[in-house]
Amino acid sequence: MKHTLKAILALLLAVGFLSACGTSNDDQKKEHAEVSGDQSGFPLSLKDALDHKVTLEEKPKHIVSLIPSNTEILFELGLNKEIVGVSDFDNYPEEAADKEKIGGMEFNVEKIVGLNPDLVLAHESTAKSAEEGLNQLRDAGLNVFIVHDAKSFEEVYGTINDIGTLVGKKDQAASIVSDMKSDLKSIQEKAGEVSEKKRVYVEVSPSPDIYSTGKNTFIDQMLSMVNAENVMSDQEGWVQVNQEAVISANPDVIITTYGYYSENPKEQVMGREGWKDVSAVKNGEVYDVHSDLVTRTGPRLVEGVEEIAKSIYPEVFAE
Repeated sequence: MKHTLKAILALLLAVGFLSACGTSNDDQKKEHAEVSGDQSGFPLSLKDALDHKVTLEEKPKHIVSLIPSNTEILFELGLNKEIVGVSDFDNYPEEAADKEKIGGMEFNVEKIVGLNPDLVLAHESTAKSAEEGLNQLRDAGLNVFIVHDAKSFEEVYGTINDIGTLVGKKDQAASIVSDMKSDLKSIQEKAGEVSEKKRVYVEVSPSPDIYSTGKNTFIDQMLSMVNAENVMSDQEGWVQVNQEAVISANPDVIITTYGYYSENPKEQVMGREGWKDVSAVKNGEVYDVHSDLVTRTGPRLVEGVEEIAKSIYPEVFAE
């Protein structure tokens, strides 16, 4: 079990779901579409995360996605028919299960080439480890676009707009971003009603190898958005937890994000030796939020913020 949990955490980190949150430097900002032709916007050229210029002569009719966050964006843009291949990790929406699986972190080059896609959407977080395979796809004449590893909500909006541009859905992408901003604003306004800020501990990997989220992570930013305090904010990034530090921090609320692969996360936390006097445990304020909602850099991040808000302040965010 120990090795399984280590493998899962390593996978999440490697695939880029557990992105850090921050502000990008000016020299890292994306260069948007720079060449346009007919009224449909094609042909067009766009530089990707590694500064490769990708040119599409026409709107893609067959698309392969190598990472779940890209896939969720494509589906949100209404491209079910155009998606011909997805990674083994894709589990949302339900329609993703019907798509051809092209492998995990080590994707099947031959299968992708056989699908004859007009566009392959890769990701910056795995571009180095997958460099050989990506070059093979390019050598086969495929258009490979490496999506930026978003480190803030603003960068997620940029990613959605970039993908929308590539697939000829710029207006739909802009609408998705607008809706996300509006929903997030509503959540933050409601969070302003909180009279007493709660202290929260978020656990992203269970015992025995417990991990939490420090500052400069998406989850830390989400806690700030809903007017809560992260008890691990004195540490940076993804933190291996000393249980005594959590007990000493005495959080009001505990949120876990691993219920989808580990049974009874609340019971695991509530039953830990030495934790019975922690306020969250004593009062039963332990909740699980699905990891995909708070770590995948796509449209559902706002749902993740809302789920966190409901867990911490149910009296404010009740339906």
